[in-house]
Amino acid sequence: MNKDIAIKVENLSKVYKLYNAPIDRMKEALHPRKKSYHKEFYALNDVSFEIKRGECVGILGKNGAGKSTILKIITGVLTPTSGQVTVNGKISALLELGAGFNPEYTGMENIYFQGNLMGFAREEMDAKVQGILEFAEIGAFIEQPVKNYSSGMFARLAFAVAISVEPDILIVDEALSVGDAAFQNKCMRKMIQIMEQGTTVLFVSHDTQAINKFCTKAVWLKDGTKYMEGETEDVTNAYMSFSVYGLDTTTEAIDVEACSNNALVNYDWLVSTDGLECFGDGKAKILRTGFLDGQGKPSSLIKQGDTVQFVCEMVAFEDLYDVGIGVMLKDRLNIEIITFNSYMYSSPLTYMKKNTRYIAKVNFKVPKIFPTDYTVTVALSDGTQLNHNQQHWIHVAATIRVVSIDLIDACIVTLYKNEVEYSYEQV
Repeated sequence: MNKDIAIKVENLSKVYKLYNAPIDRMKEALHPRKKSYHKEFYALNDVSFEIKRGECVGILGKNGAGKSTILKIITGVLTPTSGQVTVNGKISALLELGAGFNPEYTGMENIYFQGNLMGFAREEMDAKVQGILEFAEIGAFIEQPVKNYSSGMFARLAFAVAISVEPDILIVDEALSVGDAAFQNKCMRKMIQIMEQGTTVLFVSHDTQAINKFCTKAVWLKDGTKYMEGETEDVTNAYMSFSVYGLDTTTEAIDVEACSNNALVNYDWLVSTDGLECFGDGKAKILRTGFLDGQGKPSSLIKQGDTVQFVCEMVAFEDLYDVGIGVMLKDRLNIEIITFNSYMYSSPLTYMKKNTRYIAKVNFKVPKIFPTDYTVTVALSDGTQLNHNQQHWIHVAATIRVVSIDLIDACIVTLYKNEVEYSYEQV
């Protein structure tokens, strides 16, 4: 295998035999004509992908999609029915809480037990113990049997041991979703450090924001097959579309031939959404979008503190009621920074007439978010905030740059000068 490849999965399948009753297994084994009493279930079906050294790759998929199965095959816990996995490097895996731990052993005994399984001598683990204890922060419980641990304590110790062995490949399966916020933040910082050192990371999570933050590539598993693979943002956008609304992302062109063709000369500066990645039921479409800056001029720059206007042109193909327009600004990691929609502020469009175009205008004050470029997601729906039908969701309808008003920006959100007051007194 190419030395630049850390993990290579080729035509991997895992098939389980499902029996209606335990006795059917014996009937099948003893039947003189080899009669089958089982049904085949494909936990994985002909899955292939490669992970390069130093990459952080996310695996997405609903429960039962095959995520844990493929990780267990990669780590050697399970054997495949067909296909093969080639691994180039030492793996440390955090597949599930306490996996590989002996519940009767103490935490300290399990540290040495796990080290032994990874091929480390006791003397080598002696040098690692203090770092593990400092990271896990479970105090005197380290001398107690792990069967008495809470799930959070399990997570602390398991993660501390997994990262202590300095693996070439680190596999993490949902383990970071357990524990308090401070511990999760600590794990995230450690994972960044590990990746900066060149460790290959295979990261499984339902948290698409975490996948966007860490991963350069993503693989979406659906019903045991590889449904999509590619750039992280493309995959997570499509996965979110399908998970929330059951709809596939497309790049279909908008057909407005049947609609009113009255020229909207005052809005000829709006930018067309034709061909952009989108999903929805399609009873209405967003045709064009744009921003007016604080001076009321079309612009791709907006300034902190200014009241600006988002404008979009839309068309209905059927009569719709209680139509909502939503806008979301995301950073370069695809993390949602600002979101608002007309349902949130009790301002839906009451009625959209079939084959008629409308202009929606949304005035808002630009928060003191970090000055940089943001992608703009725009959505059109009908219904209510809690129960609506997504008619047209555009993942990236535009890109807008936020510029600073005073150059004192420090993080994602800073406060304006009139929102902060300092006072001092001598004591």
